[in-house]
Amino acid sequence: MNRSGLSECVLRFTQRLQKEDVNMHGFLLSVRGKKIAEAYYAPFREGQPHRLYSVSKTFTGIAVGMLADSGSLTLDQHITDFFQDWLPDNPSPYLLHLTISDMLRMSTCYRRTAYREGIDSDWARSFFTGSPDHEPGMVFAYDTGCSQVLAALVRRISGMEVMDYLEEHLFHPLSCQDQRYWLRDPSGCCQGGTGLCMSLRDLHRIAECLLRGGDGIIPRWYAENMGKKHIDTSLQDKEEERYGYGWQCWRTRAGWSLYGMGGQLSILCPDKQTVLSTIADTRLDPFGVQRIYNAFFDEIWPFLPGDGGIPEGTPDQPLILSLSVPGLKDCPAAGFLGKGCYVFPGSNSLGLKALTLSDTELKMSRTTCSVSLPYARGKTLEIPWPGYSDIPALVSAGWIEDRVLRLRCHAVGNAPCGFDMLISLSKDRITVQSRCSSDPLTIGYDGIASGFLQKGDCQ
Repeated sequence: MNRSGLSECVLRFTQRLQKEDVNMHGFLLSVRGKKIAEAYYAPFREGQPHRLYSVSKTFTGIAVGMLADSGSLTLDQHITDFFQDWLPDNPSPYLLHLTISDMLRMSTCYRRTAYREGIDSDWARSFFTGSPDHEPGMVFAYDTGCSQVLAALVRRISGMEVMDYLEEHLFHPLSCQDQRYWLRDPSGCCQGGTGLCMSLRDLHRIAECLLRGGDGIIPRWYAENMGKKHIDTSLQDKEEERYGYGWQCWRTRAGWSLYGMGGQLSILCPDKQTVLSTIADTRLDPFGVQRIYNAFFDEIWPFLPGDGGIPEGTPDQPLILSLSVPGLKDCPAAGFLGKGCYVFPGSNSLGLKALTLSDTELKMSRTTCSVSLPYARGKTLEIPWPGYSDIPALVSAGWIEDRVLRLRCHAVGNAPCGFDMLISLSKDRITVQSRCSSDPLTIGYDGIASGFLQKGDCQ
């Protein structure tokens, strides 16, 4: 590898992600504790908290490991031993057989999460009133509810929310100084499986600590065993999820990872003493997270020495990149078409009643509300999410064909999510097709509606 070799690998990594339209927010790469590259995609910046989604599970698991190390619990204890007051009459034997170890490795007695967001007021308690359907400890079934129960377990044993417990036992000892917070369920308990919001560099700092065996802060036995394969995951749909599951973390083809929905990752490669951490929003792309894995394992990982040393040609100073969130390119041959007001008779899956299209703004009147969406073709604008002045969003648009306008909008606050919309025009007719990532913010942005151009302005 020549003097600029590793830098070129990183640039190929970024170029590949851009070519494959992966909606990155930032990444940080280090080898043997030496920072190699760091990037933030505007408007994201160093030190900014970002929702980590299921990476939260790993942190909840670390807190459980610390309590086990202190003697407050053992991993082979039954979870019901700690929640006798929440058990129904005649609880299922499947539930009674469930151990903390089973909870950590996602081999509970449920096929899916028991709590219902927006319905259940106490997500952890719902776990004990569900309907178990199989023996625990036998097979893998991803279950965010078990992580919620583990967060409630930390609270019961320590008397502290998992966030406060980790502040005292992990974040402060590791000198994590950026802003961080943990979203709560309706009962006030930290969302143990999804709600942690913290900066990319603090996430990376903790991943490096785990790679070093815990630095005397995280129990070494836990740090060294959490990333091992504790249950088989061969039936998972996604490629990188088939290497097995550890304790609230995933195995990969070359190590293990802290893995959250939408591209929140810390990929740990022990053999090469390498960590790549990323923040992103790939929720509109079913292969988005896999694209990040593949880009790393194809463009960077093969060029790292197997002895865990610093690669030849590593730059003396880290490669600091300032990049932009990808926007939609505008078709240069297309002028603006389709100005005017369109109406949508009857009912439709988008709830559209009327739509006004101009060259800088989309106005939609729906059965539930009316929203305005400013945009710039071929550029990315930072705006408030439609109808929510306190939630930032990024929007881009472009004519991808003479009569097809594509418009994409992503929320970038506590719940990265978004929608992708095609507006197709033909003479005086319009059809709007939209898909979205699942979130309360995106309700009303999934479906198809057809209408026609109305003479005069929309009322």
